[in-house]
Amino acid sequence: MNDTGLRAAFQATWPAAEYADAGGFRVGCGLGGGGRVSCAMATGPWTEADLHEAVGLHQRWGQRPMFLVFDDDALLIAALKARAFVRESPTVVMEIPVAVLTDSPVPMLSAFTIWPPLAIQREIWSAGGIGPARQAVMERVSDPHISIMGRVEDRVAGTAFAAVHGPVAMVHAIETDPTLRRRGVAGRMMRQAAFWAADRGAERLALAVTRANVNALALYERMGFQEVAGYTYYARPEGWA
Repeated sequence: MNDTGLRAAFQATWPAAEYADAGGFRVGCGLGGGGRVSCAMATGPWTEADLHEAVGLHQRWGQRPMFLVFDDDALLIAALKARAFVRESPTVVMEIPVAVLTDSPVPMLSAFTIWPPLAIQREIWSAGGIGPARQAVMERVSDPHISIMGRVEDRVAGTAFAAVHGPVAMVHAIETDPTLRRRGVAGRMMRQAAFWAADRGAERLALAVTRANVNALALYERMGFQEVAGYTYYARPEGWA
């Protein structure tokens, strides 16, 4: 991903608990917060020794050796495949100009910005697999950040997290109550996030979604989001061999 502003926001709005450099890689200590914060990412030219050092950092932190590799990094993909790292969770990064989502107001009482998140929001996150360790990532963000709560029929129906880094806002952890899906909740939360981000100077709204989540991809495409990058994790559960 050559977009330096988006790449900076990608990391700053969903940060690891700790980082360490291994030559041309930056390795995150995620404390159980998921792959994005528990992986190594290339930051520049790297060597064989750097690969070994990155794996060693993972092992020292008690994490699976894992690399987040953008789709255009053919050299690193080939090196990891040659070492029997396996491909996991292909993901797309999408973005949209904030102005596209703020051309008309969000329907009254359908979405709110709240910090800290309410207990019901945390319950929805947990039910969707975003438990305490992933929620702790939100607490680590130093840039402006907020939770988005969606409502339908007088019920809390969804939750999301948004943060702004420079001109880019990113939305993470988008979850809706399974019994209240296909009611426009996610779309209204996204637009509420855009209004919040615009007030903080953001020009673009971005998110990451797995390619397997075809329903979410279809929704974001209908809203006008465009794919701007893709990445995949490469992992070896048994460690380095």
